[in-house]
Amino acid sequence: MLAELTAAAAPDLATAFAVGPDTAAEMLIVVGDNPERIRSEAAFARLCGVAPIPASSGMTTRHRLNRGGHRQANAALYRVVIVRMQHHEPTKAYVARRTAEGKTKAEIIRCLKRLLARELWAAMRPIRQARPPLQAAA
Repeated sequence: MLAELTAAAAPDLATAFAVGPDTAAEMLIVVGDNPERIRSEAAFARLCGVAPIPASSGMTTRHRLNRGGHRQANAALYRVVIVRMQHHEPTKAYVARRTAEGKTKAEIIRCLKRLLARELWAAMRPIRQARPPLQAAA
């Protein structure tokens, strides 16, 4: 039943790789009844707790994830990333490339969660209906 409801609410979200009905439902809960209030994918990432925050010190330049945000959405993104790291060929190639660049597994997961948030936000964006032009009052 949850699969049918999430597919009806966001068909693109329900067809994303490794996004099951529970993850799709969690993302729809985060967006809420008024998806227009989230103006950008960066705002959605911050809401999910996957917006990068500079955590540099000295000669080291790095980022960490925001600890705020909706923790269940963050956990749902983590589950999808882990499944994709094991079974999704483009993600496997990305992990291999970033590992060769010297990134740690935690940094790679942080980047993947941010990319996934961007992908899911695009899948959930409401289709803006073309409004008819306003008629001048006669």
